[in-house]
Amino acid sequence: MASLRDIKTKINSTKKTSQITKAMEMVSAAKLNRAESNAKSFVPYMEKIQEVVGSIASGSNNAKHPMLVKRPVKKTGYLVITSDRGLAGAYNSNVLRTSVQTIKERHASSDEYAIIVVGRVGRDYFRKRNYPIINEILALPDQPSFDDVKRITSQTVQMYEDGTFDELYVHYNHYVSKIQQEVSEKRIFPLSSDEVKKPVASYEFEPSEEEILDVLLPQYAESLIYGSLLDGKASEHAARMTAMKNATDNAHELIGTYTLSYNRARQAAITQELTEIVGGAAALS
Repeated sequence: MASLRDIKTKINSTKKTSQITKAMEMVSAAKLNRAESNAKSFVPYMEKIQEVVGSIASGSNNAKHPMLVKRPVKKTGYLVITSDRGLAGAYNSNVLRTSVQTIKERHASSDEYAIIVVGRVGRDYFRKRNYPIINEILALPDQPSFDDVKRITSQTVQMYEDGTFDELYVHYNHYVSKIQQEVSEKRIFPLSSDEVKKPVASYEFEPSEEEILDVLLPQYAESLIYGSLLDGKASEHAARMTAMKNATDNAHELIGTYTLSYNRARQAAITQELTEIVGGAAALS
């Protein structure tokens, strides 16, 4: 049986741990509020650019662009969004497990796919298992702006245009609520006219639809990637907040168990001392 000192030490150390996890929970909650706001505020822009692209793609048979044309798939790209830090529950393991399972189901050889990974956790996971990583993005801010990810998105679009891969999927945690995040797959390339938002108004384009597509379609693809990153960041903060809350609750429960053990051990020690005193007095008499 553990001594009173050992139990007291466990109680104190668990209390300190609970203070840390509680602080981390509060920090993640504050970051989540801002990340959720960023993700929601980006939706109107996404809807409008989808509408404009949809107007060109569905309203004209003359407007063509390489990003709208399906080509033979020799290599598939996967953009996998994870975090740079752990302590986020199943946030990273869920998306990594889904990505690996999808890759195994679709491809028989590592020559058939390539991975662009966001986050140190995902980078370390894929590197350790010798997956083909063609680009890695680390140390993104907790609240990324478009300027922060402009290089990432433009490089990814350029890789598709250069033929590094013939289609691209992004795997990320979609934010549903503070207690629910779902691993999602979204196809970025090639862009399909069936997937863009249908226009609710008519547009006139100058100088020409082709020239507008040359500028607009890369921006549209970049916005899809940026929207996924915002969604993933909101999910990360929510997952970490929930994980730290559970850790704090578990610590309090453990403190209660240790305190009960401490009281029982203390009571047993007092009873033992009283028994010895009474026994000694009886022997003297």
